[in-house]
Amino acid sequence: QVQLVESGGGLVQAGGSLRISCAVSGVMFSTYTMAWFRQAPGKEREFLTAISGSGGASYYTESVKGRFACSRDNANNTVYLQMNSLKPEDTAVYYCAASAGLGFRATDGRQYDYWGQGTQVTVSS
Repeated sequence: QVQLVESGGGLVQAGGSLRISCAVSGVMFSTYTMAWFRQAPGKEREFLTAISGSGGASYYTESVKGRFACSRDNANNTVYLQMNSLKPEDTAVYYCAASAGLGFRATDGRQYDYWGQGTQVTVSS
């Protein structure tokens, strides 16, 4: 059974930082492209970043480039999203997603096979 479990969300002030995690089980983790998406109330799901199976390559959407950093620990089957300089508009539910065989530039959520349940990130002004 494949499971993706996000953790680390919470409330943070604007300008602050937060790191969220996604623990993965049930797949050969190092062969999966991992991605982070978010969805704010009333808005469509938004791609943020994806990282290759080895962790050697990653891709970011423009709105978070330079502020967010994605990394992975293949020994512990976990992917991370370090979020810095947070803004109120970053408030959303953050989801991790996994897919085998995708390139790290895959931005369409429909291409991903597995999803976590999401973790809420709230940035206060």
